[in-house]
Amino acid sequence: MASHGARGRSGGRPTLEEVAARAGVGRGTVSRVINGSPRVSDATRAAVEAAVAELGYVPNTAARALAANRTDAIALVVPEPETRFFAEPYFSDMLRGVGAAMSDTEMQLLLIFAGSDRERNRLAQYLAAHRVDGVLLVSVHADDPLPDMLSQLEIPAVISGPRSASETLTSVDSDNYGGARQAVEHLIGRGRRTIAHITGRLDVYGAQRRVDGYRDALREAGREVDELLIEPGDFSEDGGRRAMAALLERRPDLDAVFAASDVTAAGARHALRDAGRRIPDDVALVGYDDSAIARHMDPPLTSVRQPIQEMGRAMIDLLLAEVADRRPPASRGLERRQMVLATELVGRASS
Repeated sequence: MASHGARGRSGGRPTLEEVAARAGVGRGTVSRVINGSPRVSDATRAAVEAAVAELGYVPNTAARALAANRTDAIALVVPEPETRFFAEPYFSDMLRGVGAAMSDTEMQLLLIFAGSDRERNRLAQYLAAHRVDGVLLVSVHADDPLPDMLSQLEIPAVISGPRSASETLTSVDSDNYGGARQAVEHLIGRGRRTIAHITGRLDVYGAQRRVDGYRDALREAGREVDELLIEPGDFSEDGGRRAMAALLERRPDLDAVFAASDVTAAGARHALRDAGRRIPDDVALVGYDDSAIARHMDPPLTSVRQPIQEMGRAMIDLLLAEVADRRPPASRGLERRQMVLATELVGRASS
């Protein structure tokens, strides 16, 4: 009987109408039950669910998505070259967090690179066709046109870190300012007197906030901020090596370095060793991210842990809430959330 009941009257897949007839309700009521509407009594819901089970009815998710003007797809957009995505643990940790959060949904995740003008133009055409329900933007620079384009297209979006203090899109970030303060206060507490900073890309707001935290931690400890001890970097290993070499040439008396990422710190370590400086005997070194690189470095690297996977999960939660909000964007007002997650200093042998 069970195998016979799993087919409709036509011998094919059971239809919504056949479920309605079996449950003794209208087609619209069945649709409301399947879509989880609260506007159905418990008795009616039970009757529909029993009919669905008896007939073996499987909802047509594609049709449901079309009717709701949905694609059931989310795009994770990375406006960086692919080489950087695969070289830096930040991106893989973010992807891991996003993927874990989406595993409980029926939505698909699309990974899209937009590091060149050609890729951005192609992405603009793709998004203009509304082929995704929402977008996660990771590693956004101040002059990046993608966030404003998403706003114009009225596509729900969440970014990993605001572009500025006046960000208009929903964002999730770690406490870059507080994390940098923790790093510098740690070095001051270890008796270091001449503390340098290798920055990240300064068109990234998070990197700017780390510089602010570095400066304020020194000032509050009664230290002067020496601009010769601040060297621009770009979050890369090569950038860290170059910046460290420049700092050593300019201020050979430095005895500590706070690097804006673990990858940058790895490059700085190479330059310090090339110069015959011992870590931490001669120069203490602190990174940022607390990635696998920090744990496996020799000596193991003290680093500021930012909860990257948790950030990815929070981004998905916020984005799905925006996707589910079917109100026209104009009626939502300024309901944009700026979530900031706490950081933690993880002490190791490098400092």
